[in-house]
Amino acid sequence: MLLTIDVGNTHTVLGLFDGEDIVEHWRISTDARRTADELAVLLQGLMGMHPLLGDELGDGIDGIAICATVPSVLHELREVTRRYYGDVPAVLVEPGVKTGVPILTDNPKEVGADRIINAVAAVDLYGGPAIVVDFGTATTFDAVSARGEYVGGVIAPGIEISVEALGVKGAQLRKIEVARPRSVIGKNTVEAMQSGIVYGFAGQVDGVVSRMARELADDPDDVTVIATGGLAPMVLGESSVIDEHQPWLTLIGLRLVYERNVSRL
Repeated sequence: MLLTIDVGNTHTVLGLFDGEDIVEHWRISTDARRTADELAVLLQGLMGMHPLLGDELGDGIDGIAICATVPSVLHELREVTRRYYGDVPAVLVEPGVKTGVPILTDNPKEVGADRIINAVAAVDLYGGPAIVVDFGTATTFDAVSARGEYVGGVIAPGIEISVEALGVKGAQLRKIEVARPRSVIGKNTVEAMQSGIVYGFAGQVDGVVSRMARELADDPDDVTVIATGGLAPMVLGESSVIDEHQPWLTLIGLRLVYERNVSRL
């Protein structure tokens, strides 16, 4: 079994692979204050519920692949792998790790590990040219060329950030549930805010992706647009440019990177 861990700014997603198949997954909050020991206890509690794994931490785990956008959490997870999974091969995505995707940006080291991992999975599953739209804390748009190169992207405020900002900065507004309203024209304040979030972000995705596709390929229709991230389902039905929805894109990318590096360990 391969344990994959994708640490985002807000949530951490864990996936358990049996070969190429994801057989279990969990989503927990990201807390930069958690220590390695606390993380180990949390992992033991989650994986202890799976029938194919043993009761002891590490039983049944043959490999670990991790990417993180929060440096402090990456540091603690490195300690988890050393202390609790010392005999298990582990790949932490950082400079020097083989991904198979050339990074054609001004400063490749500043590109988030999760964005590179998404590009790895996109190339493997769909080929290029492609655009990955990841609905996380930020909404990121990442472009992959026809040759499978990461060529750059776009970063915009995410859905949850925007909802929180409206609730904090709007004198007569409040935090709301992110849900599709009855109609585009809201009949009350909550529905009006929901409409602005859902249809506003769908319009943003359509506009940004269309512009990126024109730069990425001679024929924009050749570009495959893949949506991922926890909030992607909110926009899928309203966007006209998304071709594929792959909720486990980052976890699949981690599996691929693990396979490309484990022989070098």
